[in-house]
Amino acid sequence: MTSNLLSIGKSGLLAAQVGLATTGHNITNANVDGYNRQVVLQQTSQANNAGYGFVGTGTEVSEVKRQYDSFMSTQVNSAQATTSSLDAYYTQISQIDNLMADTTAGLSPALQDFFKGVQDFSSNPSSVASRQALLSSANSLASRFQSLSGRLTEIGDGVNSQITSNVTVINSYAKQIAALNSSISQLTINASNQPNDLLDQRDQLVAELNKYVKTTSQPGSNNTITVSIGSGQPLVVGDRNFELAATPSLTDPSRVEVGYVTGSTVTVLPKNSLTGGSLGGLLDFRSETLDTVQNSLGKVAIALATTFNDQHKLGQDLNGAMGTDFFKVPDPVIGADIRNSSSSTTVLSAKVSDPTQLTASDYSLKYDGSNYVVTRQSDGARTIINPYPQTKPQTIDGVDFSISGTAAEGDNYVIKPTANGAAGLSVLTTDVNKLAAGAPITTGAPVSNTGNAKLGPGSVDSAYLNPGNALTSTVTLTYDKTSGSLSGFPAGQAVTVKGLDGASTTYPAGTANIPYKEGDSFNFGGINISMTGAPAQGDTFTIAPNAGGVGDNRNAAALAGLQTKNILDGGKATFQGSYAQTVSYVGNKTREVQVSGLASMALLQQNTSQQQSVSGVNLDEEAANLLRYQQAYQACGKVMQIASTLFDVVIGIAR
Repeated sequence: MTSNLLSIGKSGLLAAQVGLATTGHNITNANVDGYNRQVVLQQTSQANNAGYGFVGTGTEVSEVKRQYDSFMSTQVNSAQATTSSLDAYYTQISQIDNLMADTTAGLSPALQDFFKGVQDFSSNPSSVASRQALLSSANSLASRFQSLSGRLTEIGDGVNSQITSNVTVINSYAKQIAALNSSISQLTINASNQPNDLLDQRDQLVAELNKYVKTTSQPGSNNTITVSIGSGQPLVVGDRNFELAATPSLTDPSRVEVGYVTGSTVTVLPKNSLTGGSLGGLLDFRSETLDTVQNSLGKVAIALATTFNDQHKLGQDLNGAMGTDFFKVPDPVIGADIRNSSSSTTVLSAKVSDPTQLTASDYSLKYDGSNYVVTRQSDGARTIINPYPQTKPQTIDGVDFSISGTAAEGDNYVIKPTANGAAGLSVLTTDVNKLAAGAPITTGAPVSNTGNAKLGPGSVDSAYLNPGNALTSTVTLTYDKTSGSLSGFPAGQAVTVKGLDGASTTYPAGTANIPYKEGDSFNFGGINISMTGAPAQGDTFTIAPNAGGVGDNRNAAALAGLQTKNILDGGKATFQGSYAQTVSYVGNKTREVQVSGLASMALLQQNTSQQQSVSGVNLDEEAANLLRYQQAYQACGKVMQIASTLFDVVIGIAR
């Protein structure tokens, strides 16, 4: 009986000792990230049958269990991945927001200064000072485009560097998780005998991993876990870890993508397969905002350069020559997939032909085995190149695609029509005398005319630049009152007449008499003239080359008018308006990401608080446990003391 009592006291003493050790372990690890509170579970030892009943034999520790809730941990990890993604996104986009909204360093002031220079040039076309001022403002505008594009490129380079850094950290965590999987597997005896501290370390690594990329964890064999990312790519399986790689884009060596390593092969993961974490935020920022802003800025630059060039070439400079290209228009960027077949002979070129139809999207050209298919990457819209072989370039969204040769199925190309638009913009004209302010034609009427008809100053369009259309001699139009028509138009050119009601009629080349009604306008060989009033019989009107038109500002006025003309986005936005839309998009997106980030942070804090209420260490509770286990220890010690006393009594009787 005494021996049994001593054993009972001893079991309670040992159990209290485990409780004290576990409580002390909790207290000392209260501030360790990822530590889950541990509790001692006791059970009654098997009793002995004494005949008259079962006599207890004490207690035993059945398990030291950590207070862990897998559902809550998953919620915390998910919220952490979202928060980290939004934080990374906001850090990057706020740089662009500050850059574009800057009232001094943004594009808007440079655009305004440039067109102010054009207006001054229009007001004083013969002034060398105004011409030089225009060239200076044009160079400043080009520099501003280049500066903004350069800053965006720097941000892109920073994103590349951070992607590489994140991939390195992810691989490191995966390796550590795999090592812990191995240790945990070896130390796990059964479901109630597990290495709790190692489990905490592993779970904390998974939590840290979710700061960089969103993961999915599934239980594996022998207390291991399988960690996967993206669309199911395994990162850790048992004691084996797989790696990601920062690798150059298949179509753009300057762009870092994330690849999945399988043996010696690196497979580039789609940009939408990696979500969450700072890595996912960086990839989302680059595809959703950085590329869009870079392309939008390039779109404005190309549209400005193209339309300004087109109008400038319709004017006449101080030397009497037709204008030339004022700006250099950058060509689209074309990248061929490095996996394309070596037997391919495809030759692809692209050129912007209609800036009014440009988008801010990139395009892919892929051969599907039967056709070349152009896909707009912003929305997936597909266009088949038809016919092929081409008889002429096919225009898609204002870009002429010219393709020749043969391809193998799967051959792929990426076309970026506006990506280099801002960086490649420059001013070609350096001679002030070559600024084309005047129109190449002049109109007139002799004072001997008896009617009140007046001929407008006239203008030219792009058709005037076609061979054979430029005026080399005076064209004299004569009015015949009997037939109500004008004669004298060039015999080799068709004449289009447009009335005040908007209706137009085209008369074939060689038509001797062209009917006239008051207010009609005429177009022939790229020359546009309008007439008002009623001419008298025999009245004549002349259209002649503009010789010595030094003070003429008609083309300069047309150049200045481009500032307020709706050109971009299908003729719905001005240069300033299109840029303002981009600034607005960036501002709204920045605010959206900021608000979403704050909401995600609040959710993370809420989920963390709920998890800690279950798994966290409460020092007040642990202090109470210390007292409880201390009292239990002392009481069990008293039991053992009494057992010792009784044993001494028994020994004394024997003496």
